[in-house]
Amino acid sequence: MKMASRTKLGLITAAAGLAATMSPLALASPARFEEFRYEGRSQEQVTVGPGQYRNPVLSGYYPDPSITRVGEDYYLVTSTFTHFPGLPIFHSRDLVTWKQIGNAIDRPGQLDFTGLQVSKGVFAPDISWHDGTFYIVGTCVGCRDNFFITAKNPAGPWSDPTWLPFEGIDPSIHWDGDRAYIVNNRAPDEPPRYDGHRAIWIQEFDWRAGTMVGESTQLVNGGIDLRTKPIWIEGPHIIRKDGFYYLIAAEGGTGDKHSEVVLRSSQLRGPYTPYAGNPILSQRTLDPRRPNPVTSAGHAKFVQTPDGEWWATFLATRPYDDDTYNIGRETFLLPVTWRAGWPLILPDGERIPFVAKRPALAADTPASPPLSGDFGYIDSFDGPALAPQWLTVRTPKAPFHRLDRGALVIEGAAAMGDQSGVPGFIGRRQQHHIATMSTVLEYAPDKDGARAGLAAMQSDQSFLFFGITRMEGKPMVALFVRDRADVDTLVAAHPLESQGPVTLTIRADGGNMAFDYAAGGRSRTLKAGLDARFLSTRRARGFTGTLVGPYVHTP
Repeated sequence: MKMASRTKLGLITAAAGLAATMSPLALASPARFEEFRYEGRSQEQVTVGPGQYRNPVLSGYYPDPSITRVGEDYYLVTSTFTHFPGLPIFHSRDLVTWKQIGNAIDRPGQLDFTGLQVSKGVFAPDISWHDGTFYIVGTCVGCRDNFFITAKNPAGPWSDPTWLPFEGIDPSIHWDGDRAYIVNNRAPDEPPRYDGHRAIWIQEFDWRAGTMVGESTQLVNGGIDLRTKPIWIEGPHIIRKDGFYYLIAAEGGTGDKHSEVVLRSSQLRGPYTPYAGNPILSQRTLDPRRPNPVTSAGHAKFVQTPDGEWWATFLATRPYDDDTYNIGRETFLLPVTWRAGWPLILPDGERIPFVAKRPALAADTPASPPLSGDFGYIDSFDGPALAPQWLTVRTPKAPFHRLDRGALVIEGAAAMGDQSGVPGFIGRRQQHHIATMSTVLEYAPDKDGARAGLAAMQSDQSFLFFGITRMEGKPMVALFVRDRADVDTLVAAHPLESQGPVTLTIRADGGNMAFDYAAGGRSRTLKAGLDARFLSTRRARGFTGTLVGPYVHTP
């Protein structure tokens, strides 16, 4: 495992979203977090040789990747649902080494997630570039549905949303010369025949006026073969090559039956003929008992390099047990090959490789911290703003934290689990199933029920708290969990026998977690062997991954 490297936050300029919520706060009993440490290791052990890269290229909760190229630069965006700041923007020059350069949703006034469940909000954004401007189109489920935003610089600032008047999810822009068209998932032009019966539609988009024009045309009804009752045709993209329009889309839902399919037409509005060799990407026919599986692959987008190579970014998962994973859906990369006029990402029955040949592009400079492989970092909170990887839950309307002399100070906001508010929680993605996460905390609870420490959160009903609280007038170190519940369950507690800083450490290993603390020169394990599968997407449900970080609440 690589040693943790110190993150100098003073060099980070793309954290305007959370920085905008900061102001000097006077806290009655401030909780001071002196640092956050992370060390992660993948469960699969692989060797990356010269001229190779490692999958996934974005580890952890980075689903629904969309990619575009401008000259020799590549830009990528992923879904964030109701986490804020949202829609992280990444840059690369070699397709495998990615660096986050900003967040497209970084101002509270852009989108309002008030009252939304964690897995509502921003779904499946698509990024493209035309005539000197970057475009992101997406869907805000529970807001006002479909929208687009623009920027001259992909690092930001991005515009406020312009809302688009059509139903459905997963819009993307197809640029056909100087004209633009939006293709997306909508209801079929008939009463749905079964649950998950959807369709793909296209309509012209006047990019100069920011409006939809003309008629809408249904391109695909249900999926590749309506007779088989295919579900959730979504995430569509259109590319033009060699006189054909190719429509690629995900099919089969977001679970382990996920796949990517392709159809083509000589006319933009069809009719589209499906490829006889569909799907062009899936892992659903493989032995579920195989070691270190990659599952749920789909939701792809193609990009072409300057020398004519084609590549696909897509999402997939790395379960530790029976379609069970805590770290969310991740971003993978594979080459696209063309055979007899059709694209193929991976032949049926082949496993997605953890190591593959790099694109024929000059290697980019390393990212710090990395986003792929085994890595660690230390965030010492010693800069003017939080790093852009830190997330809150829903859109903060008022500040609840500040940076103060190398510490993160948090004032308790809403309680975790209170869907109507924004909890006093700032988290980063757990990016490996085998991970150690820790912080150094100074805190003195002034009333029963007050708490500060680390939280690990998958949803508003599935999370844990590990830290300092007061119970019956006494300071305690405690562990509480919620397993799809609306109330806490106390798992373990021990009196806090000394004053001063307390080091809190969570050790994750697949579906198990252990909780250590150190205070007054003495170290203890409060709880080992906690079954943490309640933090998995399968158990908690939804579309996100586990976030871990400082949390404070004062009742």
